[in-house]
Amino acid sequence: MRMNPAAGRSTPLGYRMLRGILRPMVMRLTDPHWSGAEHLPKEGGFIVVANHVTNADPASFGHFLVDHHVPVKVLSKAELFTIPLFGRLIRAAGMIPVERGTATAGDSLRAAKEALARGEVIGIFPEGTLTHDPDGWPMRGKTGAARLALETGVPVIPIAQWGIHRIMPRHTGKLATLRKQRVDVKAGPPVDLSDLLGQEITGPVLREATDRMMADIRRLLGEIRGETPPAKVWNLSEDGKMSEQIREKDKAERDARRGSGRKRGARRGSGRRGSGRGREDSPQ
Repeated sequence: MRMNPAAGRSTPLGYRMLRGILRPMVMRLTDPHWSGAEHLPKEGGFIVVANHVTNADPASFGHFLVDHHVPVKVLSKAELFTIPLFGRLIRAAGMIPVERGTATAGDSLRAAKEALARGEVIGIFPEGTLTHDPDGWPMRGKTGAARLALETGVPVIPIAQWGIHRIMPRHTGKLATLRKQRVDVKAGPPVDLSDLLGQEITGPVLREATDRMMADIRRLLGEIRGETPPAKVWNLSEDGKMSEQIREKDKAERDARRGSGRKRGARRGSGRRGSGRGREDSPQ
C-alpha cells in the first residue's frame, strides 16, 4: 500500500520499514472492522488518544490510521528504545520516547509539541500503561495528553479498539493464536475542549480535560462492545494492579473457547459421517 499523507506528516525510511514489517503481520492475524475515519482531520497536526488493552495495541490502531493515510508518531515508554534493533527502528520511525517518572519526562512533550507544529499526528495512550480494569475498560487517565492539547490547541481525536487482546492476551507479550480474530477500531469526533482553551492550565483544568478524553473513549468502546461502560472507573493508584488476575481470567476464557470449538468440530464431523451430505447438513 502506498501512503498519501498530508503535508507535514512524515514517513521516514524507518517508518516505512516498520510499516512494511508490521502491516502484513497484522493483516494476516486480524479481521478489521473500522469506523469513524471521517473524523480524522485531513490536514494539520492533531492528537490521537486511545485505550490501552494489550501490548499489541499500537499495531492495531496504527493499522487503522496508516490505512487511512495518517502516519502516527506514538509516545512510547523509553524501555522500548533500548531493545536491540527494534529500538533503533522505532526511533528512526519518529516514535517519541517517554522517560516516565524522571526529571526528563517533559522532554517527550516538548518533542511532541514540535512535531505537532510541523503537522505530525501524535498518538498517546492516556492511561500510561495497560488497563488493570478486570473487564478491559479504560482506567483513569494521566494528564500528559491534556496538557499537550491545551498548550497547542490542536484537535484531539478519541479512538477505541477491541479484539487485539484475543491475539496477544492482556498483560503478556506472547501470541495466543495464529487464527484471524475480529478487531474493531472506532474513531470519534474531536473531544470538546473549547471552554478550557485559553484558561490557566491548572491541575483541575488538566483533570477535566483528561476525564473528557477518557469518557469519549469509554463511550466509543461501549458502542463497539454493545455494552454500557460501568460507572466505576478503575483508578490504578486506589484500586491497584490486577495483572495476574487478568492473565488467569483471559486464560480461562481462551480454554473455554477452545473447548467449545472442539465440541462444534465434533458435532460437524458426526453430521458428515452420518448423512454423507456434507456441510449443508451441519447445525452450525
